[in-house]
Amino acid sequence: MANILVVEDEKPISDLIAINLSMTGHLCAQASCGRDAVALARGNAYDLMLLDIMLPDIDGFGVLEKVRGVPTIFLTARHETTDKVRGFTLGADDYITKPFEVTELLLRVQAVLRRTKKTETVYNSGDLIVDFDAKRVFLQGEPVDLTLQEFNLLQILIENRNIALTRQRLLTEAWGVNFMGETRTVDVHIQKLRKKLELEDRINTVYKVGYRFED
Repeated sequence: MANILVVEDEKPISDLIAINLSMTGHLCAQASCGRDAVALARGNAYDLMLLDIMLPDIDGFGVLEKVRGVPTIFLTARHETTDKVRGFTLGADDYITKPFEVTELLLRVQAVLRRTKKTETVYNSGDLIVDFDAKRVFLQGEPVDLTLQEFNLLQILIENRNIALTRQRLLTEAWGVNFMGETRTVDVHIQKLRKKLELEDRINTVYKVGYRFED
């Protein structure tokens, strides 16, 4: 679980982001202008800031100049390379252009949190315990042997719990960008996870999409 500040002046977009982040277990604060963002960031400890560039007062670049030390992902409709270069030069960790898919945003959030060591290290829910650092899994107190690939897939599902992930997205995230296998590979590994960890009721098939880990 991470504490995330969403800085976005379009309320429907801000609410959509906050709701989806909350569904995956994060805490969210929202700011609709640059001044409020700076005040919140200086007065609270945030693990990540999602920052729009085009704000009604201080723009996102100005906010990032005033707020140092908070990992930041820019969210913006501006596609110019010069804006991206400026953002990264100021210290941004990622840059996402609008419109974007919520699933992609959540995965990029997790990637930044992993790099900055702000992701949860242990997932504990009912009889299931997953230690991400040690790469160990326990069911009803007993260790369960998973292959490295099964563990990677389980981790992606848990980190993006309650979100429907496509088979192709799971391939990309769990197997790697250059993996050339078929999406059937995901189905086979999902079946193994369901059987080994008794997750038939928690790893749900989303028709014509992929899978969702229910929490």
